[in-house]
Amino acid sequence: MRIARFSIDGNVAFGAVEGDGPDGLVLDIIKGIPYAEFELSGVKVPLDKVRLLPPVLPNKVVAIGRNYAEHAAELGNEVPDVPVAFFKPTTSVIGSGDAIEYPSFSEEVHHEAELAVVIGRMCREVPRERVKDVIFGYTCANDVTARDTQKREKQWARAKGFDTSCPLGPWVETDLDPGDLAIQATVNGEQRQLGRTSDMIRSIEDLVVHITEAMTLLPGDVILTGTPAGVGPLHVGDEVAVTIEGIGTLTNKVIKRG
Repeated sequence: MRIARFSIDGNVAFGAVEGDGPDGLVLDIIKGIPYAEFELSGVKVPLDKVRLLPPVLPNKVVAIGRNYAEHAAELGNEVPDVPVAFFKPTTSVIGSGDAIEYPSFSEEVHHEAELAVVIGRMCREVPRERVKDVIFGYTCANDVTARDTQKREKQWARAKGFDTSCPLGPWVETDLDPGDLAIQATVNGEQRQLGRTSDMIRSIEDLVVHITEAMTLLPGDVILTGTPAGVGPLHVGDEVAVTIEGIGTLTNKVIKRG
């Protein structure tokens, strides 16, 4: 099931996306929130009549760096012995169709297409055999990065945590095997990244176990699983799209921060 979060007439709701293709999609509004058992209301609205929002409002976004060997190599980095984890703040999260604001402190902003894991229940110290039980679903993400700032400051808080640097969407797919999905990024229609989730160094199970050894994850929290090779620059006016097989396409334009 595809679960979207949207606004219409000033109200925010979740809905199940029904139909196929860009035309004719409708949202069946969900009663309540989708992390527990829920009912569909039967009240349906056309997707083109609503504004899609970030599909979740995470308490935290835990991101993993250098989880694809070719991406580590393209930036001159070694594959780490353990997963490299960092945070993106909630203020960095935007939805499909929202604008990425080019930060004033950077002159080299890159796209990074990623599979995002959405957590469905509060969990800590999750054993490997229970990882699937705590996952709500999957969505597309773009770990937008101020690459020059990342290199200059030797840590990643500002480079990867600036406002609008974490596009998520367009919705969460709850029925999906994430083990071998095509993932790509295009800029102005030109392909930049193309990989498969099967190329991850550490699996989703590895990452959930590793992260929950240290912290409690809450419903709606997001894990970014790393990016394949091909990252590259974004400029004001560009349109960047992240497409993941079985989920859909996350699209954002780049604008000058006003």
